[in-house]
Amino acid sequence: MPIQILPPDVADKIAAGEVVERPASVVKELIENSLDAGATDIRVEIADGGKRLIRVIDNGRGIPAAEAPLAFQRHATSKIRSAEELERIATLGFRGEALAAISAVSKVTLITRSREEPVGVELKLEGSKIISQRPMGAPPGTSLTVAHLFWNTPARKKFLKSNATEAGHISKIVTRYALAYPEVRFSYVAEGRLTFQTPGTGDRMAALVKVYGAEVAGQMLAVDATSDPVTPDVRVSGFVSAPTLHRANRSYIELFVNRRYIQDRNLTFAVVQAYHTLLMTGRYPVAVLFIDMPSELVDVNVHPTKTEVRFREPSLLFRAVQRTVHRALQGQAPVTRELQPPPSPEDYRGQWAARREALMRAGQHDPAPGQLAMDLYRSDLASREEETPLVRREEAAPPPSTSPPGHRLPPLRPVGQIAATYLIAEGPDGMYLIDQHAAHERILYEKIMKADQQPMPKQQLLQPIPIELGTELAGLIAEHLDALNKSGFEIEPFGEGSYLLRTVPAFMGHQDPQALLEEVAEGLARRADLVDKAREEALVTMICKRLAIKAGQILSVAEQRELIRQLEACENPRTCPHGRPTMLHLSAAALEKQFGRLGA
Repeated sequence: MPIQILPPDVADKIAAGEVVERPASVVKELIENSLDAGATDIRVEIADGGKRLIRVIDNGRGIPAAEAPLAFQRHATSKIRSAEELERIATLGFRGEALAAISAVSKVTLITRSREEPVGVELKLEGSKIISQRPMGAPPGTSLTVAHLFWNTPARKKFLKSNATEAGHISKIVTRYALAYPEVRFSYVAEGRLTFQTPGTGDRMAALVKVYGAEVAGQMLAVDATSDPVTPDVRVSGFVSAPTLHRANRSYIELFVNRRYIQDRNLTFAVVQAYHTLLMTGRYPVAVLFIDMPSELVDVNVHPTKTEVRFREPSLLFRAVQRTVHRALQGQAPVTRELQPPPSPEDYRGQWAARREALMRAGQHDPAPGQLAMDLYRSDLASREEETPLVRREEAAPPPSTSPPGHRLPPLRPVGQIAATYLIAEGPDGMYLIDQHAAHERILYEKIMKADQQPMPKQQLLQPIPIELGTELAGLIAEHLDALNKSGFEIEPFGEGSYLLRTVPAFMGHQDPQALLEEVAEGLARRADLVDKAREEALVTMICKRLAIKAGQILSVAEQRELIRQLEACENPRTCPHGRPTMLHLSAAALEKQFGRLGA
């Protein structure tokens, strides 16, 4: 094939691929244009997750009518004039590629009016081509509508996720800019409903409350905008969470350089390092940090989306962020623990004697309704995972298993419990050692997944509980109301970023429903790549993990019997929903071999 110049429409679509990855990419570019135009009021509207419609309206300076067509040409910009200016970029956009890329893969309507002109102009474009242009009365500012994204590139369109997933990405973009620009009023309308709005007063804490909710914001510590002695040109400010507030991953650490959102693994690690010894392994802080520095010390022209940047002195910046966050944490009254000497052998024997007595008593009687055998003994298990209600008795016999014969369990007889974690059971083919937590996870998972045929038992709350989750987590919960209801949670919207909880699963007991829903929402955020049935299964798996009996929970003989009975009824009793084994099987022949009885 000979070398040739690509046709303009093909070149435009290729260039658009670097800038427009999904609807959220369009929203990001349009918001940045509005901010660069000096807007103080920005409204974002979407339909069908941004696939069918994206509209961004602002009250910025607008575009002069004569320059409006030029705005959609590649490399046309009002923000820089020379290569030297790339060394000190002070605007969010500067390449002049965004509008050209967006118009290449969508149907665009632009209505804009410059403050210096009495009338505005309307342009309509399809596939980079202007199909109409006419004068139009309009307030100062710009309204840009992007319809039918990727209408002319179906290969790109098929890679988009569900409407809910794409809307979640857009919500993340809007909330990030709302945090970085508290003086701008942001309104976010999804599917015709106002889901998020900031006051635009310049109060960064007010924006934080709108994004994360009052409860989370109340646990955030202010990071003062003081310069570090080693890096006097760098100022770090914002908010970091108290050690009592933490999340399961690093995605709640938001970093901004000169009010531009960035992703930087080293700076994220600097924040995490500041919490060394303050958080458990596997837990991470919530942080919103703003790094202000001379523009010549950072290169933002290294990535198509400008979310990755290059610093002139990365190691000094790392230390500045770490020290600043550490100083904010030092203002807290740290939770200190006195170091205890290791227990002596006599202590171990005394603890086991008390535990043995508790285990003996636990097996002598059935628990009263709602009572846990765990109440009998707590001392050496206090540091274990928090307790959850035990398996509820069911009057009806379990339905026959439909699993393949190789997966079914034979009738088992409970023998006892070991280490308050494993059940020992006898079957016709040998001994079974059952992980009580994994087994209960499997039981709950299959019950919830079959809730369409047999509704999950629910517990009506005496009074509905208001739960505040913040805009982002509330949006994730909104996407999965049906699946949550199927799991036993009856919740309904209750204002911006809040829900009203009316019922919980009957087996939930005394667990904190807000903590559970937050954990579920965070898990959904981590699994944004999943869609439809796979995402519902992931949600149910997370709920089961939280609600299942924990290691360290003492069960009476009756409770052991009931747990095993329900496990026998499962279609896949040998693995938990995460794929881990629920049991180990030691055959009678293997036992005889270990004791040297073969051939005796």
